Amino acid sequence: MAIDLTYDPDVRGWIDRTRTFTREYVLPIEDKFLGDATAAGGDDLRREMQSAAREASVFAPHAPVEYGGGGLSMSDRSPVFEEAGYSLFGPIACGIGAPDEGNVHLLAHVASGPQKEQFLAPLARGEVRSAFAMTEPAPGAGSDPSALTTVATRTGGGWTVDGHKWFITGADGAAFFIVMARTSGAPGDRGGATMFLVPADTPGITVGRHIGTLDRAMIGGHCEVTFDGVFVPEENVLGAVDEGFTYAQVRLGPARMTHVMRWLGAARRGHDVAVARVAERKGFGHRLGDLGMVQKMIADNEIDIAATRALLTHACFELDRGNPASNETSIAKTFAAEAVFRIVDRAMQMCGGMGVSDDLPLARLSREVRPFRVYDGPSEVHRWAIAKRAVGAARRAAAAASPSVSS
Repeated sequence: MAIDLTYDPDVRGWIDRTRTFTREYVLPIEDKFLGDATAAGGDDLRREMQSAAREASVFAPHAPVEYGGGGLSMSDRSPVFEEAGYSLFGPIACGIGAPDEGNVHLLAHVASGPQKEQFLAPLARGEVRSAFAMTEPAPGAGSDPSALTTVATRTGGGWTVDGHKWFITGADGAAFFIVMARTSGAPGDRGGATMFLVPADTPGITVGRHIGTLDRAMIGGHCEVTFDGVFVPEENVLGAVDEGFTYAQVRLGPARMTHVMRWLGAARRGHDVAVARVAERKGFGHRLGDLGMVQKMIADNEIDIAATRALLTHACFELDRGNPASNETSIAKTFAAEAVFRIVDRAMQMCGGMGVSDDLPLARLSREVRPFRVYDGPSEVHRWAIAKRAVGAARRAAAAASPSVSS
């Protein structure tokens, strides 16, 4: 089977426009505010940048065409998102940052017609922000979503949601939440979760403290949110009751890959900054880029960039074919989360004292990419899942090869 890794002219246009917009318009804003989205203006900044992105025809490449987006497939999104990710503020400007980008994907695939008009349409147009409320304090849902403790109880005409969430990205200022709550079973059961669409101004919702984290490029923080007797009408159930964990995979697999796309762009920027510096900086009688130890770091970065892109390409190909791609996305996410940190870390090392200063973007890039080894599933959980699938496949193969035993 022939494999074509080229992009058609329309996608090529998205790539080129996004590269130009990100480097000429967005990067200076990021550099001015050292990658801190709150200090740069929060939602006011978002609206300003997104207006510029619309004028540059680089806004919402992923969103459905009927809602004003580009309608790009996962494979075609990859190079576009990577170019936007070259700046920490690029995804915000282009409307492809987490959690909104993943929520657009989920709503496009699962929401009913009226739900799309009420929730997806304004989100895709950048008129509002959203949040995905699944993670809970221990002993609730974290890396193990089956530990879900937030409960939704049937009431007249709908459901009442009670629970405590935290690390809810973008919660402060979100127009609505997609809430995961248990509608049957008990914590530890693999099923029994349902998704609910809940406007943020619904009585009983409290957005609490911003949890302090390493990263600073996220608008709306990572917040604690409580749901106390929150009424959700039946028409705001997203998908089918008790199928929430199934729908979570519709969102999480692609969302992990779009994280990879964005962070790969950030890592490439770090690498470019370092290579440009060592190509000219002299020390010990030579340009640093001519020294063997520096060359090794450059080569290792080039290898990590190429390997990340290859694994990402394979995973997106499988997702576009309609496959769950659980193994492919776990492999790509785990490798990329560690590779992008290695790339930025080597870049810092190559630049010495300036690398850890605010004179270059490397320190803030390091700050932003490190949490990716935890977000969207820690590397250890993905490795466990990858190994579990491999062992299961080996056992099934052994069982199939064994001669049947007649009684």
